[in-house]
Amino acid sequence: VQLQASGGGLVQAGDSLRLSCAASGRSFRDYSMGWFRQAPGKEREFVAGILWSKTRYADSVQGRFTVYRDNTKNTVYLQMNSLKPEDTAYYYCATSPSTYIASVSDRYNTWGQGTQLTVSS
Repeated sequence: VQLQASGGGLVQAGDSLRLSCAASGRSFRDYSMGWFRQAPGKEREFVAGILWSKTRYADSVQGRFTVYRDNTKNTVYLQMNSLKPEDTAYYYCATSPSTYIASVSDRYNTWGQGTQLTVSS
């Protein structure tokens, strides 16, 4: 079971970018999938999550980020619009067996390797 995050890069403030998290080894259709991020010197924080058609967002990204999934591709996406310099971080995807969208990282038991997003001002 592996998660592969991709799509990070260097963008300017106000730009959009989409991250992808491809799962292999088994279907994650019935699992909660989450996106977390960690900036240098800061703790890892919850960004967004999805379970079936339900979604959950951190207040800091609500209205700017959208999480969705393509079960045919076993992939979860994070569409990020109106990016800000404070969105700069290493972004991770993870999966959880919880029956709800958890915002704490210890509820997630499988993690991808992450992808770096840098937003310049």
